[in-house]
Order: sequence, then C-alpha cells, then structure tokens
Amino acid sequence: MNFALILSSVFTLLFIASIFVAWRAVQRSRTPQGAVGWVVFLLAAPHIGLITYLFLGHHRYRHYLVSRRETQRVIEAAGAFAHLYAPAEPPEGIDTKPFETLAALGVTRGNDMRLLVDGHATFDALFAAIDAAEHYILAQFFIIHDDEIGKEFAEHLMAAAKRGVMVRLLYDPVGSHSLPDAYLDALRDAGAIVPQKKHLRKRAGRLQINYRNHRKTLIVDGRDGFTGGLNVGDEYLGRDPKFGPWRDTFVGFTGPMVQELQLVYAEDWHWATNDTLIQDLHWEPVLTDTDMTGLILPAGPADEMETGTLFCISAIVAAKKRLWIASPYFVPDTDVLSALKQAALRGVDVRVLIPDAIDHILPWLAAFATFDECREAGVQFWRYKEGFLHEKVVLVDDTMAAVGTMNADNRSYRLNFETMAVFFDPRAANAVEEMLIPDFARAEKLEKTLRQQNLKIRLGAPFARLFGPLL
Repeated sequence: MNFALILSSVFTLLFIASIFVAWRAVQRSRTPQGAVGWVVFLLAAPHIGLITYLFLGHHRYRHYLVSRRETQRVIEAAGAFAHLYAPAEPPEGIDTKPFETLAALGVTRGNDMRLLVDGHATFDALFAAIDAAEHYILAQFFIIHDDEIGKEFAEHLMAAAKRGVMVRLLYDPVGSHSLPDAYLDALRDAGAIVPQKKHLRKRAGRLQINYRNHRKTLIVDGRDGFTGGLNVGDEYLGRDPKFGPWRDTFVGFTGPMVQELQLVYAEDWHWATNDTLIQDLHWEPVLTDTDMTGLILPAGPADEMETGTLFCISAIVAAKKRLWIASPYFVPDTDVLSALKQAALRGVDVRVLIPDAIDHILPWLAAFATFDECREAGVQFWRYKEGFLHEKVVLVDDTMAAVGTMNADNRSYRLNFETMAVFFDPRAANAVEEMLIPDFARAEKLEKTLRQQNLKIRLGAPFARLFGPLL
C-alpha cells in the first residue's frame, strides 16, 4: 500500500469520525450557535476539530453533585431553612420566585451587607475576618498568586490554623496552575486542609479543562460571608504596571445568606475531596437588625437549566426603570442580547459598564460585534478609562442589587461555576448605585459604530465573535 493511499484512508477516517462527533454536538450542545460552531469547525478542519472537541466540546459537567437539587436530605433541609427564615413580607417591586427556583434556595430575612469597593478594602476585611475566626475558615479563590498579597493571605490562614481554627482552602487547578506546590505545602504544614493539585485535576477530568470553578468565597464561623470579583494577587491591588488601578468589588454579609453560601462551598468541597462537610459547620444563622432580604444564587455547568443565562434574563425582565450592569467582559448569547434590547425598547435605562483596557483580546474584540445592534435599541455602553474594570455587579431599579463572580459572557453563564449574592432591598440597591455613579463618571460613553473603529477592531470583532460560546 503506497503512502498516498494510507494518507487518503487516514483523512477518510478522520472525516467519518468528525461527522459522528458533529452529530453528537448537534444533539448535546446547549445552544444552536454552539452546535453550528462545532459542526463547521469539525467538518472544515477535522484533524484539529476532533482534538479540540475532546477538551472543549463537553456540554454538561457530569461529575459534580448539586446536593440542593439531587440529595433528598439536603433538599428537605434547605426547604425547611428557607421556610424558617423567610421574610415576613415579600420584597416590593420584584418577583423573587425565578431567582429562588434557579438557586434551589430561598430568599431569607435578617441579612446585612457592606460593599468592599476596592482591593484594599476587600483584603483588609478578609484578613480581619480570618484573624477573628474562632472555629473554622472556608476559603476559595479561582486564582491565587505567590506574590506579596498571596503571601499575606497564606500567613493569615496559617496563623489561624496554628491557633486551632479549622482552615480549608479550595482553588481552581486551571486558574491557579502557576501556584507553587511549596505555597500549598506550607499551608498544610501549618494545619490547613488543602487538596492536592493532581487530585483536583483528576476530579475535574483531564479532558474537561473548559469547566472552571470561578468562585471566590470566604466564610468564617458560619457568621461572616464574602464573595465578589477579586482573586488573590497583587494586580487586584493595582500593583500591575500594565493595568494600573484595578476596579473591583467584593461584598461582605451576615445573616442566613452565609449558611446558603456554606452549602455551596460544601458542594464544591465534596466535588474536590469526596468528603462531606455538612456536620462540621454551623447552620444556625446570626440574624441582624438591618433585616435585608437576600439570596445566594449559585450557577454552574452541572445545572440542568441554563442558570447563569436565566439569572441574567430574569434580572432584565424584572427591570422597570433601570438596569445597570458592570462586567469586565460582554459576550452574552442572543437570548440575553434580545432581552437587553427589549428592555431598552420599553424605556428601561439600560447601561453596561465595561473596561476600555484589554486583558484578554478575544472577548474584548468580540464585544464590539454586539454593540451596534444593542445601541440601536437604546442600550448604552460605557468604557471605563481609569485602569481595568473587573467588578461583576447588577442593579435593577431601586429594588435589587447583585454582586458576585459572574461575568456577562457565555463562559460565566454556561462553563464556569459562579456565585452571585443577590439582595432585594432598597438599601442595598442604593449602596450599589452610589458605588456605580463614580464608576460611570470615570467612563466614556461609546458613540462610534463598528465601521468607525480602527482596522484591528473592524476585522477582529466578527472573527472573535465566532468563538463566543467558548469566551
């Protein structure tokens, strides 16, 4: 058999395999756009497409137990908890039912919150909470760097562990791939419980690196909870000369929402270690006189529904007068884009705050392909000019405010595990409004169409948008 015949046979087999995998993509892709993208890629370049599909083509994460939906004992306990701490009256001006159904958790009363509007405020609050811990600390970050703030973070955790506090730390093996083993070993030597990198990679699945745990969480003694956009790294304090000032937001809260966040952490811990945390944690919340109504809304690729997308659409639909969104990336799917346009068409003040600076070129370019159609409907885009904007915030009218880890892109909506702290209270909405107004003052409203942009953007935006389902 000559070489040409062998080569022809190989390409024929590759093409047949690509047809089979393309059909699999059609059956299992979460969106028509994703299905079309994979079919075109697989049939046009089967030798590359097949390998890429092995790593990036999984359409639902099957190895994660969402106990809030799948474990009867947890379902019953969560239902009883929601009933016990339900608000006396439903929040005015907004229907919380869609958010509760998506979260598989209930809105609760007796919460309080405070915004931590930059890196210094965030790490000061996190370190103070760690230093005050008496029983346990649950920490989780997508990215941890072994830099100045990373070392401070470890020192506070190690000091807590040495005084007898139970310390547990989760990190994402992709986001923290460069974190040295020595950093983690030092924490273990001090008494902290930290999963091994190789174990986390095995649990994640070697062919499913596209799924990432993007959550950032700190819980202390079941009393104080924190989440938001910041990871553990010097750049989040504005120390990176490339980006300069870093605009980001965390939120600290007390009340029953802390127990809801604990449950989400327990699910992540079970996934990472196969160990159950439920009995080791405090489940009696500390009610506050502030008495805000709130909810923790987790989302991830293990959910049967499109939780991230539906959260965003539910917020858009709920808006009657105002919808303000701050996100470092803007690459949503057509459903979210249509909902944003419809909201603007019915007179809602729709503003999207995004960075002018670039940290990842493809999502930055892809956003330009969506701006014109949204602006024609009345959606405003504001480009933040003073450093890099990384906060993930949603404000609806004067009734709802959400702060967390979810970006306005397909990766956050469908591929990452995310958390949003959602408050249905005018005081929370007012606090977020007061934070966002100076952010908009540091931004410039987008006025140019795609045709008026420079050549790199004009050519790059349509191409980058093809990768939207993966960005």
